[in-house]
Amino acid sequence: MVRVVEDVFGIAVNPMTQKTDHVRRFTLCTEKGMSVAILTLGGIIQSVRVPDANAKLEDVCLGYDDVAGYYRNQKFYVGAIVGRVADRVARGRFRLCDKDISLSRNHKDLYHLNGGYVGFDSVIWDVVGIHKDGVTFQHVSPDGHEGYPGEVTVNINYSLNETGCLGLRIEARAKETTCINIGHHCLFNLAGHSSGRDTLYQHMIMIKANKIVDTDLEQIPTGKLMPTRNTPYDFSTLTNLGKRLNQVNRCPISGFDNNYCVDVDPNQVKLVARAVHPCSGRFVEIHTNQPGVHFSTANGLPQEDRGDVPNVGKGGAHYSQHSAFCLQTQKYPDAVNNPEFPTVIINPGQLYDHQVVYRFGACPKRV
Repeated sequence: MVRVVEDVFGIAVNPMTQKTDHVRRFTLCTEKGMSVAILTLGGIIQSVRVPDANAKLEDVCLGYDDVAGYYRNQKFYVGAIVGRVADRVARGRFRLCDKDISLSRNHKDLYHLNGGYVGFDSVIWDVVGIHKDGVTFQHVSPDGHEGYPGEVTVNINYSLNETGCLGLRIEARAKETTCINIGHHCLFNLAGHSSGRDTLYQHMIMIKANKIVDTDLEQIPTGKLMPTRNTPYDFSTLTNLGKRLNQVNRCPISGFDNNYCVDVDPNQVKLVARAVHPCSGRFVEIHTNQPGVHFSTANGLPQEDRGDVPNVGKGGAHYSQHSAFCLQTQKYPDAVNNPEFPTVIINPGQLYDHQVVYRFGACPKRV
């Protein structure tokens, strides 16, 4: 039986109202000891504690101990819901219903990223349901916010079960034609959030895709899809992540930050990715109904060996470049400017339905 425990995580100013509000934390706990903590700030998943092959619990997602930590590191979107449109929109511009739409250009004044200056990651979500296995949050995004047309109401249901499945169901409806592409940016290290780069290199990754979205040096899509076979980007079978990171380390991005094109039916939730940490036995499977998985390896976190200022997380842990991975389910980046990509356009009366399940477990350790 899953328990839902509520406490107050801190106090923050809601950017939508400019009023001070409590940041509530809901911790979902199973009888087997797994727990997931979720914040009303940004819909953030603040911790995920899962057992290894010997039933030893570790927190396997990066995060911070207080609101100030999340504010200080907002640009990394750690654990947060990102939207109204996740990922990049080239030049912050597109055409919709024969109108030119201009969004905020919050990244280098070049393009729109993850919903703008005040995206879904920055707002305090309303709690509209507390259930036997989870909670439901809601946010109403106003017409014109960050340049987006149409008021949008988003509901996210977070649930946990005794089989180790953490589910997010993201539903949205718009009052006029707009674009929606919501993602969840949780950074994982299955050896433990504080265990660092060396343990990330031990991970094995599988993504059920044979193409990625081709991009330029600013990571804006070119409109083409690039085959991954016989390249360092091929994770079609379980592959050692450290080996692949060494292969791309001298590339301009210095790591992975790529949208993988997975073959799924929007009406079905299917396995699209798997990560395994052989030394602890922990694994996570990603199941979704979305056509894209954005795989990244915390490339923007500091390189302390080069003198960067440390990023201090939960319990004083130092988070560094390539110390975690993210498998963010979504539609393709800049789909608004690439009509051949799966559409992100939503019309009035149409339901946006994004489902993702993280199934955690443990298998015998590799000696």
